[in-house]
Amino acid sequence: MSTTTISPARHRSLGDHTWQDQAVCQQTEYNPVDPEIFFPEPDETDKITAAKALCGQCPVRRACLDAALETNDTHGIRGGTTEEEREPLHEKIAARLDYSRVNATLAGRDIHLTKTERRAVVIAGYRHGVSVERLAQLLKITEEHAQKLYRETRRAIRNRDLEQSTKTTQPPRPTGERLGRDDFGTAA
Repeated sequence: MSTTTISPARHRSLGDHTWQDQAVCQQTEYNPVDPEIFFPEPDETDKITAAKALCGQCPVRRACLDAALETNDTHGIRGGTTEEEREPLHEKIAARLDYSRVNATLAGRDIHLTKTERRAVVIAGYRHGVSVERLAQLLKITEEHAQKLYRETRRAIRNRDLEQSTKTTQPPRPTGERLGRDDFGTAA
């Protein structure tokens, strides 16, 4: 099962770490944050509460959580979540589908995408007439691979349409069979 969101967010670009400069946990002359607060022991509930409170104020909390999930970081408090809270998210990350990430990619941003999001980019690109060359650039793949993905998408859409048309067509009734009460719809 995939998780789908459409929230507009500032997504991390490939190789971009500038979001960390905006993090509330960054230690500065005017913001003396103890980094140890983000690596508490499981029974140190005061530290966990304090770290989560800081994360709750952070403008890049989502980018921090995404980075932790995408790099499989399992230590400390990241993006307002503990190691235990992130564990099920790590398992589901490949199935994440965030349309704002898909749209950002189609707009030309280099976004970290999950396998499901990459597939959504291909489908959206196909439906909106994005060229094979452009799809290859967006996904950083060869044009031959992009062509193959479009062929697979075209085939999958055609097969799905064929499947739906056969499901909606009712088989003909044998002659001589009487219609029952359940064979008629109700008028509203």
